[in-house]
Formats: sequence, structure tokens, C-alpha cells
Amino acid sequence: MTSPNHSRVLVTGAAGFVGRALCSQLTGAGQAVIPAVRRGSELQGEVVIGDIGPSTDWRLPLAGCDAVVHLAARVHMMQESVQDPLALYREINTEATLNLAQQAAQAGVRRFVFISTIKVNGEGRDAPYRETDAATPEDPYAISKWEAEQGLRRIAQETGLEVVILRPPLVYGSGVKENFRRLLDTVARGWPLPLGAIHNRRSLLYLGNFVDAIRVCIEHPAAAGQTFLLDDGHPVSTPELVRALARAMGRPARLFPVPVGVLRLVGTMLGKRAPVARLTGSLYVDSSAIRSRLGWTPPYSLAEGLAETVVSAK
Repeated sequence: MTSPNHSRVLVTGAAGFVGRALCSQLTGAGQAVIPAVRRGSELQGEVVIGDIGPSTDWRLPLAGCDAVVHLAARVHMMQESVQDPLALYREINTEATLNLAQQAAQAGVRRFVFISTIKVNGEGRDAPYRETDAATPEDPYAISKWEAEQGLRRIAQETGLEVVILRPPLVYGSGVKENFRRLLDTVARGWPLPLGAIHNRRSLLYLGNFVDAIRVCIEHPAAAGQTFLLDDGHPVSTPELVRALARAMGRPARLFPVPVGVLRLVGTMLGKRAPVARLTGSLYVDSSAIRSRLGWTPPYSLAEGLAETVVSAK
């Protein structure tokens, strides 16, 4: 087996937002990367797996691997279209994950890095989240990730597979989509936003910081068996985020104050309760554990991450 500093790493979900950046980061660090993708994506050396599930055969891509980074998942969706979403989340995010981990252990893989979610801790509160908090997943996505975490710990105890669990908050960077992209576009157009009266704290994680933390967790001996929360180290309020984006764009931040209670009432009336809750509420993490135990610090500041995201979005 190769040394931890020059590992052979299987990356699932390699064609995604985080996966592409991670493959580039690991390749640049001298790792041999095996990108596993759902369908052909033109990544060098990729292995096409198709839809992952409890019976997926991973023997070919796992051959000779030292580590696995499991990014592939059914992601959180605002509007579910299936009758039993929890069953589908469990099939992909829980059962498929445990199937991969079992086969990884059988193949002699040393370390398994699982990308979970801060939503395992909860949907937000005024105090910071920590790894020692009791898990309080609320939606099917978070429940499926939490169940996967528990199953991975059992597999680690039974097989000796070194499991590392990472719970990121919202990840932004080049190629970001969904709500963050919509906020980018709104600020770029100079539209006024009724967010000036919000006083919250939200943790964010820049893509470059995320993949760097994953790289460290693949290699560092002290990461084995640990769960880490991640962020850029500087939680911001929603108005601060808008102002920072506007500065990066060289545009004025057009904010006017509307009471938070009014925003939430309007959100409920329009069927947008959850998005408004994220804009107005707090969700921030204490990421001191990975810093103290692994000596990791984010290589990019919030300002640098936002500036790169703005440039890539043009």
C-alpha cells in the first residue's frame, strides 16, 4: 500500500460541484485519484458507476485504493416529488453508503471520509453547534445522513476501517447553484433587499477550504474515528453577506430594514417559510476541533472566497 501522502483515493460524486474541485486538489497534491461518476463526464480515469444503491458493485474502483471520499448522495430538495422521500434518501444516502463502506473494508481500504451535513446537528439556533451536541436531524435528508453516520461507526468497530465524518454548512464557490447563486444574481442586478434589520449569524464554507480540509482528513493520523464541523471561521449576518458580495462586485449594497417578524409572515403566506427562515435565522458552528486536533486552518478567508465566487459567476 502506498504511503498516506501519496495515496490512491476513490472519490464518489466526482463530477459534482465539490467532487471536481476535490479531484483537482488531490491530483495537484500528488494523489492518484479514481473519480467515480454516475454517467460519463470526461474526467481523466473516471469509472462510471451509474445510480448508486445498496447492491452497487464497487470492487473494480476500490482495487488498490487506500482511501475513499464519499460525496455522492441524494441532496436536500426544497420541493419533494416522491411519495416517500425518507425511503429514497435512506436507500441512497444510508444503505448505499454502508454498502460502499463494507466493500471498502473488505478491499483493504485504510480510511473512509464521509461527507455528511450540519443538518445532522439541527436546522439552526442562537448558540454555535459543536461535535459534542446531540444529533437532532429534522428532515429526511438529514435523518438519512445521521443513520449513515451511525452505521459507519459500527462498521469501523467491526472492521477497523478508519472513518472520518465531516459536517459542512452551506458550501459556496465557483459553480455554486441554488439559493446562493440566486443571491449573487440579485445583488449583481442591484435590486433592493428587505434584509437590513436581520441580526443573525450564519456559517459558510468556501469550496477551496472544504476540499483542503478533506485532503487533510485523508492523510492525518489523528483524523481517524473523528467527526468534524467545518466553516470559514467567520460567521456573518445576512446583511453582512450581502455587503461583502456587493463589495466584491464593486456595487452598492441596497438594503432596507423590514422587521424579521414581517419577513417570516410574508414567507409563510407565500409558501417560502423555509428560505425565509434561513435568511433570518442563525446557524453557525464551532470548528475549533479540527483546528486543534489536526492543526488545520482555512487557507482562504471569507473575503477571498466570496471574491473568487463572484469572479467565476460573471
